[in-house]
Amino acid sequence: MASLRCLFFLFLLAASTAATSPGRLVPYDLLYADGVRAYFARDWGRAAELLQRALHSYAGLREARRACRASCRREAAFLGGPAAAEGPWEAALFGGVLQRADCLQHCLGSRLGAAPSAHRASRTIRRDFEQREPYNYLQVAFFQLKKLDQAVSAAHTFFVANPQHLQMREDIEKYRRMSGVKSDNFRDLEATPHWEAYEAGVQHYNADEYLQAVARLEESLTEALSALEECRALCEGPWEDEDEEEEEDMQPGLYEAIAAHYIQVLKCRQQCVLEIATKPGRISATEDFIPSHLDLLQFAYGQVGNQALAAECAASYLLFYPTDEPVLEKMKQYRTELGEDTAVTARESIQHYVQRSLMEKKLIYYAVEHLGGTFNDPDLWTPDELIPESLKEKHREDQEKQKQETLHVEESEKRGPLPFEGIAVTMDSQQMNGTQRVVFDRVLTESECKDLLRLTKAAGEAGDGYRARRSPHTPHERFEGLTVLKAMQLAQNGDVDWRDAKLLLQASEKSRRIIESYFTPGKKLHFSFTHLVCRTAVDEEQEGRMDLSHPVHADNCLLDPEGQECWREPPAYVYRDYSGILYLNDDFQGGGLFFTEMDTVTVTAEVHPKCGRLVAFSSGKENPHGVWAVSRGRRCAIALWYTHSQEHAEQERVKAEELMEQRAAEQDQADGERQADHSGRSSSELPVSSSGARPTSRRHKPGSDRMQQPKELRARDEF
Repeated sequence: MASLRCLFFLFLLAASTAATSPGRLVPYDLLYADGVRAYFARDWGRAAELLQRALHSYAGLREARRACRASCRREAAFLGGPAAAEGPWEAALFGGVLQRADCLQHCLGSRLGAAPSAHRASRTIRRDFEQREPYNYLQVAFFQLKKLDQAVSAAHTFFVANPQHLQMREDIEKYRRMSGVKSDNFRDLEATPHWEAYEAGVQHYNADEYLQAVARLEESLTEALSALEECRALCEGPWEDEDEEEEEDMQPGLYEAIAAHYIQVLKCRQQCVLEIATKPGRISATEDFIPSHLDLLQFAYGQVGNQALAAECAASYLLFYPTDEPVLEKMKQYRTELGEDTAVTARESIQHYVQRSLMEKKLIYYAVEHLGGTFNDPDLWTPDELIPESLKEKHREDQEKQKQETLHVEESEKRGPLPFEGIAVTMDSQQMNGTQRVVFDRVLTESECKDLLRLTKAAGEAGDGYRARRSPHTPHERFEGLTVLKAMQLAQNGDVDWRDAKLLLQASEKSRRIIESYFTPGKKLHFSFTHLVCRTAVDEEQEGRMDLSHPVHADNCLLDPEGQECWREPPAYVYRDYSGILYLNDDFQGGGLFFTEMDTVTVTAEVHPKCGRLVAFSSGKENPHGVWAVSRGRRCAIALWYTHSQEHAEQERVKAEELMEQRAAEQDQADGERQADHSGRSSSELPVSSSGARPTSRRHKPGSDRMQQPKELRARDEF
């Protein structure tokens, strides 16, 4: 890299000192840092001013780079081809490079009022602006300044790009309920014109309003191509080297360094189509964004009778997919209607787009094949013949591996019949946007749910919450818990009905068999822990509540959102393999289960509680989850964890089952004695109650209800 740095230094020496203009643009990262400092100092007025200036500076910098690169491309064009001798072609090539560098230095210096290097920000700062983070601070500052309309616009602008941000979602709902807030206050201050036009065009198209559709789709295509050029211009930034500490003798030479930087720029330009095809707030890009415009336009123009433009759009589309049968048929129809002598050509802008993209792909694939590296081609339409044979094989291997993984997932999600009749799979992994997730319904009947709810009410005061704390997760809810052993001990003492305690064992075992059959047929699942839990909203503490009933976590590893990792190490319950939750009621507000990405804020799926609904999932990092706040009422469910490791099987359950068996044996013995007494005595010898039934004594094993809470029970693990 030393030679490349020397070359850049020569560029700087060749350029004249930039004049300081009256409208000097202060670097946006400095303004942002000062704005955040003012924010945490609660200097709301200064924070709002600095953050707005930072956003203005960021937009100005992007516009200056785009305009200067476009201008210098025209003023310092690379003319002529390389000569045979080394000297002349180097002079031709690097002469043009130096002229372009000189042009950019002058142009950016005059526009920015300072050396361009002063405006280079760190990756973290750039990412904050790309994700609209300044608006997150701005909405609070404006709210504190009582500028409600500006606060709402800032909040909405941030939320559009971060729709799964839990805190902002709640803030937006609060703004909607505030008096004085109007619907037009919810404006996206960073709205992208091509997406607004595209969505409007598609709506008109789907409504068969083709005149309006072509107008908005044409607008969208024009704006999208313009946004693409801006993105490509911004790719011509500094070399992004992740290993700055390389030894100098390991640094690449002149041509290797130039090639590496150039290929980096080309890859960035190729990815620009994904950037413009990704709606703010979405993770995935719309496939074939540019070709889809042309496909929609050719049909819409045909419907309004403009066959010439329909044919032009069809010809343009065929540049991407030359063998597309339906469009080829439409082309024949258009030619017939227009006359065979009428020339039909693709749009010049689309021809340029395709030719330039293919040229760049060819260079990138050559570099990957000969110099190493990887390339994730963003386009589905890339011709197969453009990819080198050596890379095709790897591409096929990757595709086959992905296919096998997909088949494996499909097979695991299409297991044999469930062990009980009447149970329905309501949502599978695909519908829940993840892996190893499923929702079953009708696991319990309404009557069984009522019996288990009766158990929770009878055992409420005796339930084993955490160390007398009202709730282990939030002060806004009261928590009650009951283990299977505690339920059996209460039944033994006569505090709860034996049948209800037995039903808790049966319901959890039924759930275990369902989950085992679905996820791991033929491989035994053991109980790790079973807990009947209720969460009750504390009415007087719901005002202004912003927290969750249970924060986002994973069940067998320590979640690290910043590092996008989950550490499977103590104190996490590393032996847990599958988790489940069996709901008992739905007469409350909130309390739903939700899954997220590793960042803990991007929600991927939600499950709404109802009687007899069982949600099950693998316990690892692939399934971070949390529980929405219970804002009214009482939510009850059986929380379940399972393990393949027999040594970590739930010991309390073994003891609970022993008590249940003991109870059954005693009942059988009592029944046998009664039958013998009936056959050997007269009825007058039997003591009877006022109802005519013989009273039974309550048997009690001293100390059996004084078992300590197991160490495994920890607050962070309850659903």
